[in-house]
Amino acid sequence: MVQGSQSDSGNHHEEDILSIVYVVDDDESFRSALGNLFRSTGLRVETFASSKEFLAFPKYDAPSCLILDVRLRGESGLTFQEDATRADLRIPILFITGHGDIEMSVRAMKAGAFDFFSKPVRDQDMLEAVTYALRRDGERLAAEASIAALRIAYDSLTPREREVMGFVVAGLMNKQIASAMGLSEITVKIHRGQMMKKLDSRSVPDLVRKGEALGVRP
Repeated sequence: MVQGSQSDSGNHHEEDILSIVYVVDDDESFRSALGNLFRSTGLRVETFASSKEFLAFPKYDAPSCLILDVRLRGESGLTFQEDATRADLRIPILFITGHGDIEMSVRAMKAGAFDFFSKPVRDQDMLEAVTYALRRDGERLAAEASIAALRIAYDSLTPREREVMGFVVAGLMNKQIASAMGLSEITVKIHRGQMMKKLDSRSVPDLVRKGEALGVRP
């Protein structure tokens, strides 16, 4: 079977990939079987014999999940999970092993594993877990994109507009803000209107939510 690290990685970011499943397992027959299972449902799959191959492979900008064997040849999947967390690899990890035990499962889940399976795995159980993991990762990507867009909008605010935002988030009225800033109430209204427009906020509760997401302190 052709390994993921040998696939056409040069131009895959230009493709319209809806979701992708990465499989890291040193058992070639099992790796191939998983790849065929996911492809049969229309999913894009990339398979690897080691975590080193997986890390070297350019990742798709799409909802993803990683199916990782706990006991890879010469390395530990659990150790890789810890390294991946430190490297800020945020995709859901589903562990799979032929040597599973309770202690290993608990350690994996405590470290943030999305799920844990012992071989042999029922196809339906695996498909359901992967579907859920991809949906969760899609939600994460959407949230990150939303925050990134919000951050750009916030960065476009003038220093005065940011100051007004802090006061509005704190619950102050225009008259109080004008007094605190030494400005006329009309000037505060202008700054407030521009700030609300740039942040696409139509209400104070919405602005407060966005302020919390940005970490704006009153």
